[in-house]
Amino acid sequence: MAKMKCGVAAIAALRAAGVTKVFGLMGSSTLEMYDALYDAKDMEYIGVRHENCGAHMADAYGRVTQTPGLFICGQAGPGAVNMVLGLAAAKMAYSPVVAITGLPSTEHLGRDAFQEIDQHTVFLPVTKRVFTVPRPERIPEFILEAFRIANSGRRGPVVVQIPRDLFNHDVDVTIPPRGSQPALAGGAVERATLDRIKAMLLAARTPVIHAGAGIKWGRGTASLLKLAEKLQLPITTSAGHGDLAPVDHPLYAGGMGARGNPVASGLTREADLVLALGTRFGFNTSRYRYDDLSPAAKIVQVDIDPIAIGRHFPVTLGIAGDAGMIAGALADSMDAIPAGKAPWQARNDKFRRDRGELLKRREQSGASAQKPLHPDVIYAELRKIAPRDALFTVDAGTTGLQATDQLPYYTVPSLITPLDCGNIGFSYAAGLGAKVAAPKRTVISLMGDGGFGMTMGEMNTAVMHNINTIAIVMDNGTWGSEIAYQRDFYNNRFIGAHVLSPRFDEVMKLTGGNGYFVTAPGETADAVRQAMAGGKPAVIHVKVDPEAVISFRTDALKKRDG
Repeated sequence: MAKMKCGVAAIAALRAAGVTKVFGLMGSSTLEMYDALYDAKDMEYIGVRHENCGAHMADAYGRVTQTPGLFICGQAGPGAVNMVLGLAAAKMAYSPVVAITGLPSTEHLGRDAFQEIDQHTVFLPVTKRVFTVPRPERIPEFILEAFRIANSGRRGPVVVQIPRDLFNHDVDVTIPPRGSQPALAGGAVERATLDRIKAMLLAARTPVIHAGAGIKWGRGTASLLKLAEKLQLPITTSAGHGDLAPVDHPLYAGGMGARGNPVASGLTREADLVLALGTRFGFNTSRYRYDDLSPAAKIVQVDIDPIAIGRHFPVTLGIAGDAGMIAGALADSMDAIPAGKAPWQARNDKFRRDRGELLKRREQSGASAQKPLHPDVIYAELRKIAPRDALFTVDAGTTGLQATDQLPYYTVPSLITPLDCGNIGFSYAAGLGAKVAAPKRTVISLMGDGGFGMTMGEMNTAVMHNINTIAIVMDNGTWGSEIAYQRDFYNNRFIGAHVLSPRFDEVMKLTGGNGYFVTAPGETADAVRQAMAGGKPAVIHVKVDPEAVISFRTDALKKRDG
């Protein structure tokens, strides 16, 4: 045991958890930790401009590294509750995040003290766990436990709250040696279960693999592809996870459902067996309906969380475990079907023709010369210019709806989205977190002008810390999803749906980064080339067609008469 200040003990616990990057927004509640961080030369500190953005950065960092992203919220009360949306997004994405925040002094708790908010109650619904440290010597223990829980099983955000007076003590504590704490993977599946799945697959006429986040989190792409290639099974993906296999793989079909494409949805509508690997069939994929899933299909569902199995659709066989591990075990247990000899070969031939036609239509749309630009032009140019290891972040809304199934994914992970939280203002901050996690990769963040306006203050973070992401702001002067709904369901009765934005490229230049303004075909690609070579954070402001917006919630809205 060694006697040390509590702030020093907290930083030592972070070191023991393997932390090398710290996102934070300083405040007086945790200044002892900040003072100790001054001497922690093995940790890089990234100071942000808003706590919500800091949580998004930690979220994206966790998704890329598979280790918890850390955010230190310096101020109790108003600063702490600013994290709520970021934590909610992380929880709904099952993303490992540890947030450390202060509380008022213990003698002031419950007295409506200055900046006292019932943070514990606020955080409960948006986290996996909330801890309040009761004694100073237990600060390291609670921090390490938070990292263990955040990255175990089905991951999620954990908050550690520390009353500010606890930092005023010196404590005798033993800090374990440095070392990250890996997630706990599911166990191997029994041979009898593998044989049952094998028999079901070989008896099917139109089987398909539907894969989701469980494959990404377990980095199970190699096992997934091995299984698909052995059985010549097309792969459809759940919403937000189109990057779990290379888009140019001959068995890749892309996203199923309203955020996907009609070819992938056709495969699952016509399937008589769906092997669901690491997917919940969540709302953005299925809307909990059989619109894009055959009600007659047998479903074999594999998920790390037993609660997810059969939750939205009845299953013929459910298996709790790591989807990638089980896909690999299944592939190893089966003989390869000779090329062109699969019982479902005619279906596969049709799938490849349909997929080819879909890609051809996209290239035709992407070659449009109209001005302002259609978003398809931007996506087509990115498919040509983006490096194969490019990592994309997107917002929700019409931008993400149109982009996610059209971008070029070749490396896992290559796509980070708000997923079921569905919030805009996510993409830019997430891109900064992703770049910190993968500094050698090109990170491109796409969003609308409304969403970027919410988080444009983080341009200062990017420049100050030399986080060289490329933001593409698609400016149509509207809240895109909402104006689409007003157009399609409310007889063009537009109110509150228009946005006035500055030239974000010029603002970035004033901040110290690079800015580019795009109005014509070909200019997006040119701007991305220049941004990649520029060595600074960059914003590309693109004028896009305000009519090129799409309604997503067709399940919830009805056309009004008159």
